[in-house]
Amino acid sequence: MRTRVEISAGGVIYRDGDHGPDVCLIQTQERKAWQLPKGIIEQGEETAQAALREVSEETGLSGEVVRSLDKIEYWYVWKENGDAVRVHKWVYFYLIRFTSGDTEDHDDEVDDAVWKPIDEAAKLLSFESEQDILRQAAEAIAAGR
Repeated sequence: MRTRVEISAGGVIYRDGDHGPDVCLIQTQERKAWQLPKGIIEQGEETAQAALREVSEETGLSGEVVRSLDKIEYWYVWKENGDAVRVHKWVYFYLIRFTSGDTEDHDDEVDDAVWKPIDEAAKLLSFESEQDILRQAAEAIAAGR
């Protein structure tokens, strides 16, 4: 089986909510998975630039990078032209403060983009590695208040 390496960037975009911070999650895989917005870094792009672009594309929201968060690493298998390809992926995450936009303006790659209170978002996320990123983001937000 062929192996491909992918390097992506994404973010935890947040705003002040009624009862603490809200974060924007995306729903994917025909509404089966809740995730943080992320995507492949384009040639010549810095990871932080890619994170801002991907967050904007997938959520309809813009913001400014507050700080970097951890990166995650995982493997998955993808069908490409009828052949299985093993993908080794790294995703660099950033904490992003919301400045403008509307979740209705998300792109077609995602099924939905919604604001959720950070505690509720942590329970919804489908992947443990992204739950860890969200916990780190929550700590950074709390430390910055």
